[in-house]
Amino acid sequence: MSSIKDRNGMDLTEAEDIKKRWQEYTEELYQKIFTNPDNHDGVITDLEPDILECEVKWALESITTNKASGCDGIPVELFQILKDDAVKMLHSICQQIWKTQQWSQDWKRSVFIPIPKKGNAKECSNYRTIAHISHASKVMLKILQARLQQYVNCELPDVQAGFRKGRGTRDQIANIRWIIEKAREFQKNIYFCFIDYAKAFDCVDHNKLWTILKEMGIPDHLICLLRNLYAGQEATVRTGHGTTDWFQIGKGVRQDCILSPCLFNLYAEYIMRNAGLEETQAGIKIAGRNINNLRYADDTTLMAESEEELKSLLMKVKEESEKVGLKLNIQKTKIMASGPTTSWEIDGETVETVSDFIFLGSKITTDGDCNHEIKRRLLLGRKVMTNLDSIFKCRDITLPTKVRLVKAMVFPVVMYGCESWNVKKAERQRIDAFELWCWRRLLRVPWTARRSNQSILKEISPGISLEGMMLKLKLQYFGHLMRRVDSLEKTLMLGGIGGRRRRG
Repeated sequence: MSSIKDRNGMDLTEAEDIKKRWQEYTEELYQKIFTNPDNHDGVITDLEPDILECEVKWALESITTNKASGCDGIPVELFQILKDDAVKMLHSICQQIWKTQQWSQDWKRSVFIPIPKKGNAKECSNYRTIAHISHASKVMLKILQARLQQYVNCELPDVQAGFRKGRGTRDQIANIRWIIEKAREFQKNIYFCFIDYAKAFDCVDHNKLWTILKEMGIPDHLICLLRNLYAGQEATVRTGHGTTDWFQIGKGVRQDCILSPCLFNLYAEYIMRNAGLEETQAGIKIAGRNINNLRYADDTTLMAESEEELKSLLMKVKEESEKVGLKLNIQKTKIMASGPTTSWEIDGETVETVSDFIFLGSKITTDGDCNHEIKRRLLLGRKVMTNLDSIFKCRDITLPTKVRLVKAMVFPVVMYGCESWNVKKAERQRIDAFELWCWRRLLRVPWTARRSNQSILKEISPGISLEGMMLKLKLQYFGHLMRRVDSLEKTLMLGGIGGRRRRG
């Protein structure tokens, strides 16, 4: 970054000024919220079972390699090469932390790297900060996560699919498509509110988080370990002009920490419980069950059969969110409805009503038609294919390798979320045409050349077609759902909704 804007919009070009601006911005972003002080002091004596060497070995082996190291500069590969010696050393350190609940300061430090998002690259707010933390600390964090997971799974409902084993974005995409399709089939109006929080993960109040963990039955020993990990956190920002001074982190869950998704999910669950979403009658009733929200971490979707019910749900969630420090981004919060709507205003800002919405990377429309999403996916696939042109022109790369590249880098972009698509004849033709366009571009064969599609496919020998891959994914997902017992996805796929179909 050659220049950056200060808080007044003036361009900064000097290296020291840019570093100071980044430190100023991140310090403000993570500045401590002044709430009731944390009066906890001392060491917990009622400890959970000791850490075993086999836990350390498992944690060390499960850490992803080829990642940038933290401030200590020690990569995890070094520990993995040392094998048993590293396991014994790390076990001793982890066991000491487990008993004393005191963390090494190096394990509390993070190095922030700003990565540009959309918008003006001179604005600090248009950057996402990723963090590098000590690889050795990840061993302890993995063990702590495994101990926490049993409690987290008991507390989270099935409408929360974010960062949970066996769940993913495809499940929530399928859920919302099935809800829209059933509502349309039985002539039901349906209203959605896609909530966007302003920097949700960075606004978590630490003292409130410990209170929430206590209320949800997390053992005092684990809470004390987490509290002491978060106390006295430090960070620096690495820019193209060097690193800033170290500064304190006063709020938000830790960046790049494997515990953060679990902690945030519990934080969000506390909001929804206090909003009374489980007790309210507002929502969509399918197979005798009332569904009024779908969640993927901080991405929250509220739904109801009337505009009044939806507005009531939204105001309850907004009120409870603000109590724990999370604020709605009204500009990015959207309403999507199949029935009539009126203009909504919240805190003087109008909530936009849309006819389609990009939900977890997939385009959802009010009519439930997948045609728009399929066209969008094919267009995204074309862009990826075009970006790979320089590789396809290289004569040193063999044809089979290029074919594998297309299948690994282009086709997955097109197939994202296809498990819940309703593909008609026209869409199948578009998919087949796209696949042949890819193979012709790969072979540098223009459409004007007198070559049949059969000759192209014979030269490529792609095996299963793109449409066949999609069908395989759909069947695998169907089998996966049918083997589940009482899952939300199975209920929404097979369950009935009240109402009457259209004539004919």
